[in-house]
Amino acid sequence: MAEAAPAAEVVAEVAVAAKLSIGLIGLPNVGKSTLFNALTDAGALAANYPFATIEPNTGVVPVPDERLQALANIYNTDKIVPATVEFVDIAGLVAGASKGEGLGNKFLANIRECQAVVHVVRAFEGGDIVHVNNTISPKNDVEIINTELILADVQTIENHLPKVAKLAKTDVKSKAKLDYLTSLQNTLLSGQTISSMPEKNLDPEKLDGLQLLTAKPVIYLLNVDETTLSSPEKQATILHDSGLAKTAKSVFVNAKLEEELRALPPDEQKEMLAEYGVKEPGLNKLIKAAYDTLGLQSFLTAGAKEVRAWTIAKGSSAPQAAGVIHTDFEHGFIAAQIINYDDLLAAGSEAAARAQGKIRTEGKTYTMQPDDVVEFRFNV
Repeated sequence: MAEAAPAAEVVAEVAVAAKLSIGLIGLPNVGKSTLFNALTDAGALAANYPFATIEPNTGVVPVPDERLQALANIYNTDKIVPATVEFVDIAGLVAGASKGEGLGNKFLANIRECQAVVHVVRAFEGGDIVHVNNTISPKNDVEIINTELILADVQTIENHLPKVAKLAKTDVKSKAKLDYLTSLQNTLLSGQTISSMPEKNLDPEKLDGLQLLTAKPVIYLLNVDETTLSSPEKQATILHDSGLAKTAKSVFVNAKLEEELRALPPDEQKEMLAEYGVKEPGLNKLIKAAYDTLGLQSFLTAGAKEVRAWTIAKGSSAPQAAGVIHTDFEHGFIAAQIINYDDLLAAGSEAAARAQGKIRTEGKTYTMQPDDVVEFRFNV
């Protein structure tokens, strides 16, 4: 029997694909754990010495989304379930980690479990905070981290090549994989990360599930002082001098400001941000950058029981989006009733939106849009 069910009513068996896990990496004492605490309220140990963080700390934070409260007002519900991001504060890295220095092997293993990495880079002076290399140089810090990740990937490929080479003697696909991995290894040895390679040169199938560290998307989170936070000119100089101007996405934050913001109500947060000359907290900027880097977006479900945001990949079809909520939704998908969020807000109620002809029915080939408010129809 076909049933129409608001997606928000089924909360069990949420697909793993909806989980967004981001690892915070960086040298010791760059402000990584302080930022993690500010972002997640998790209370990780933040100390002025290397390896204060030994085991990775994990914090799950809601994705800021003002649309959810507006929908809750329309549907007269108190239950709001935002999309979430899991942040993992990974132990500080030092030169030689790829050979086991510091907490090297443990550090590298923790990175493999994350979908993306946020590389926290210190770009502020401060005599009371000890830098592991006794000098403030974002360029050097970035190079140290990248070098260790590259060396770890080279070692991973080296360990895997003998197996592929053996198969390549009698198998054409294995020969192509051997050639590809050897080419990839040469690229790494030239100092280039996999994520910085042209996309057309990447072949996930031939990576053979190796979980190479430098293949993960990277966002650079530059921890700066108060004056730099509100100065595009100073930020541009840091990006140029550190070699990040033409690389991955970069976000500028001030760790102390983020700490202070987390203790304030929303209205006071806005006032403090205005005093610093910035428009939104670092968490918001970081999550937006993560969604963009990973090619993600959200869609919405709403009803009297709850309103909820769900994370999907950009370009997902309606059945794929339904599957993020519950696997049965995708398998038995019939159709999706959709209204644009702005149209629903303007109408003031679902009934009014329907009367205005704003609610439409879409089939299996429909590509989900970020402002879709959806009710899925499916076969049980």
